[in-house]
Amino acid sequence: MIPQSFKDILSNGEYTGLLQSAALVIFLVIFLALAAYVFTRPKKHYREQEMAPLDDEINFDNHSLK
Repeated sequence: MIPQSFKDILSNGEYTGLLQSAALVIFLVIFLALAAYVFTRPKKHYREQEMAPLDDEINFDNHSLK
C-alpha cells in the first residue's frame, strides 16, 4: 500500500500520539524562546532597524554614497 499523504503515514504508526505530542512540545519551546528573544532585546536595536531604510548613507562594497 502506497500512502497518499503525510497524514496517512503518521496516522497508522505505533507511536503516533507520542510523535504528535513531541512535535507540539518542540514547537512551543521554539516559539517561546523566539518570543523571549524578541521581547528581551533592547529598544535601541529596534529603533536602529526601524530607521535603516531612511538612512542617508548607502554602503555598497565599502563605498559610501551620500
